Amino acid sequence: MSIDSVKLITLPKIIDERGNLSFLEADNHVPFSIKRTYWIYDVPGGEVRGGHSYHNNKEVIIALSGSLDVVVDDGVNKKCFSINRSYYGLYIPNGIWRHMENFSTNSLAFVVASEPYSNKDYEYDYSYFAKK
Repeated sequence: MSIDSVKLITLPKIIDERGNLSFLEADNHVPFSIKRTYWIYDVPGGEVRGGHSYHNNKEVIIALSGSLDVVVDDGVNKKCFSINRSYYGLYIPNGIWRHMENFSTNSLAFVVASEPYSNKDYEYDYSYFAKK
């Protein structure tokens, strides 16, 4: 899978003087059916999350609060996406190595995934990943 397949998705943004609202729908804004959601929070300064790829799972990562950097890698090229708006989601297909870093204080990353959790879907060996 090429790094060019990683895309920033603009989610709907409904502006209202009482506060804005954004949302996402499976198979519409997100290019897959959602089978799992999770969120990452209270990340200590300097810590890195992720450091793996998935064989099957696809994800969209949204910074609901604060900011973080998502570094993606296809085994040849690397690219860093800074996400800091709750109406943007970063789509990462399967077969792309990723890690998250530079979490701001009180950041909240929300992730929607195409597959239920399975430890067998993770690839943690970067040297094996990069040889594919």
